Amino acid sequence: MKIAKYFLAILFLMATAQIKAKPADLKASVNAVVKSYLNIKNALAADNSKAANDAAKQFTAALKEIQQDQMDAKQKDTWTKYAEKLRFDGEHIIESAEIAHQREHFSSLSANLYAVLKAFKDNDAPLYQQYCPMAKKTWLSELSTIKNPYLGKKMPDCGVTKETLKAAK
Repeated sequence: MKIAKYFLAILFLMATAQIKAKPADLKASVNAVVKSYLNIKNALAADNSKAANDAAKQFTAALKEIQQDQMDAKQKDTWTKYAEKLRFDGEHIIESAEIAHQREHFSSLSANLYAVLKAFKDNDAPLYQQYCPMAKKTWLSELSTIKNPYLGKKMPDCGVTKETLKAAK
């Protein structure tokens, strides 16, 4: 009898191991995108184009994990509008070794991600939309203090917080 129980337990474990893991929920996927975006921002603020390349690889991989079947109609519309633009800018940051070119794509990446996050309202932590008057561009930050990704080490604190995206409840 004990052998039969062990045998059934082994069969059960084998069967459950073959079941595919459920994809991450939408909120977790969105926050993985945010985390990798912030890594790009911090790399650019530190004038580190190689780190920006690496973070952009994480960003484009995280984009692929977002499941549309978990979105409501408004989110699907927003995602349909911005997903390809986000991927495009992420790929250009990956492919370029020139920090100026990376920053050009980071500008549109920032604007597009802001639109997605505003519609989804899934960010785990507050995010600050910040603006650089010298570059006339915005970005998102996990910090209320300014770490400018467009001017880097030349003028790291140039900017102002324009809006706060509150953490999702």
